[in-house]
Amino acid sequence: QVQLVESGGGLVQPGGSLRLSCTASTIIFGINEKGWYRQAPGKERELVARLSGGSTNYADSVKGRFTISGNNVKSVYLQMNSLKPEDTAVYYCKVASSYRTYWGQGTQVTVSS
Repeated sequence: QVQLVESGGGLVQPGGSLRLSCTASTIIFGINEKGWYRQAPGKERELVARLSGGSTNYADSVKGRFTISGNNVKSVYLQMNSLKPEDTAVYYCKVASSYRTYWGQGTQVTVSS
């Protein structure tokens, strides 16, 4: 059973930075997407950033502030800079292969003074 384990969330002041990590318990073959999504209270889960087919996509709200990376076959990272209160949410990593999609358990990010 593949598990995705996330870490790096927490409480940070506006303007601060956090780095989220997501590591798979085993190598996943045939990956076609690695990404980060988030869900704020009362809102639907939304894409934050993803790596797919050699391309990188970001939500407009995080462009220039967040950076996704994940050259390692078992890990994906999200560097978040210049954090804003509206970035507060539970962040989930996602790894998709040709066969199935895996989600992490989520890590809370709270941006507040």
